[in-house]
Amino acid sequence: MIPHLSSSPSASKTRRDRPRRRPDVEPLEGRALLTLLLVDLPATVTSAGSAVNGTLYFSAGDAAHGDELWETSGTGATLVEDIRQGSYGSRPRDFTAVGNEVYFTANDGEHGSELWKTDGTARGTVLVKDAFPGPMGSYPQDLVSAGGALFYMAFDPGGGYELWKSDGTAAGTHMIKDIRPGALGSFPSNLTAAGQAVFFAADDGSHGTELWRSDGTAAGTSMVEDINPGGSGSYPSVLTDVDGTLYFLAFDPAHGMELWESDGSASGTRLVKDISPGSASSVPSFLTAMNGSVYFAADDGTHGDELWRSDGTADGTAMVRDINPGGMGSGPESLTAVGSTLFLVADDGIHGGELWRSDGTSAGTGLVKDVYPGPGGANTSNLTAVSGTLYFTTYTTAYGTNLWRSDGTSAGTSIADDTMTGSSIVDPSNLTAAGVALYFTTRDTKGKYLLWKLT
Repeated sequence: MIPHLSSSPSASKTRRDRPRRRPDVEPLEGRALLTLLLVDLPATVTSAGSAVNGTLYFSAGDAAHGDELWETSGTGATLVEDIRQGSYGSRPRDFTAVGNEVYFTANDGEHGSELWKTDGTARGTVLVKDAFPGPMGSYPQDLVSAGGALFYMAFDPGGGYELWKSDGTAAGTHMIKDIRPGALGSFPSNLTAAGQAVFFAADDGSHGTELWRSDGTAAGTSMVEDINPGGSGSYPSVLTDVDGTLYFLAFDPAHGMELWESDGSASGTRLVKDISPGSASSVPSFLTAMNGSVYFAADDGTHGDELWRSDGTADGTAMVRDINPGGMGSGPESLTAVGSTLFLVADDGIHGGELWRSDGTSAGTGLVKDVYPGPGGANTSNLTAVSGTLYFTTYTTAYGTNLWRSDGTSAGTSIADDTMTGSSIVDPSNLTAAGVALYFTTRDTKGKYLLWKLT
């Protein structure tokens, strides 16, 4: 099975146990016309990819080439390069766009898992650098674009897992800094671009896992702040850029797991608010930027997990709305900004997990549509913004799990295309925006993953 992509972490609740109902049939008249194309692909999709200038790069497998690199602009698909000849394939993964090129990891059978890049041509699809010579490879991970370069974690036997940078050339691909000298490494993770720098969590062997920042040079790579002094660390996670300010989740013994912010300096790194006072934790999650603020789910110890908003000040950090009054909370998830509207999935205790919207105010936060009436909910997921419209997958008795779209109104929330009501559309997933187009995969009755384009 290939991984399902979404603009947020996967749902933590399942809502598949539903009573049998009469089909809920949506009227199909009066909708904006869209073009749905089945991409002519003589292979099965194995991993969703990344788009550059309207072209989608992804991996797919067939009997002759195995799992390899493909591209499409929406009608047909082309094998870009057979990196590892034979039926096994090179298994390209972790597609990341930097400028007009796409970087990815692949194993050509000789160099192990290493960093590659492509410009869409066979000649321009090359191994960037054999960072760890031999068949093992350096296993690049957590690829992120920042300041026109690629930052990532990779391994070599001398330094262990450390932070690397690449400009696309072998000479310009190197370890930035040996943060934890020795063979173990600092294991940088949660790499997140903010401005021209990259923030990440790392363990230097003395302070535990703390927040670090890098401008791509050894001198410009340092720990931002020792939030939890000692060897344990604060374990920063869910790093999120909001107009150049970094918001993240971190732990200290006095406050538990709470919301923090940083401008990249020690003096500018601070606890935003102790949402669940004392050592208890509010555990903020699904951090999402919109209009200069950060939105997230948190539990203040009284209302359960609900929707919150912060402008970076304690006074400006507050619960948006108590969607499900009482201690259970509505469990907001899959927060996705589309312009000035925040979409999310929440359960108000009456309708089950359904699509909601918010403008950041209590009055402006409401249920978009009760797609699957009753307390069971619609199992809504895969929220993806494309050119001002939200696309998502949801369940109805009429269409099963299918692709829907929404403009934030009940009337404007419907199945995405009239032709998607037949049995050929099964379990849409891997939603990927490419300019004004949406690519996604479905599974046919033989288990093959098909690629579609909706514009």
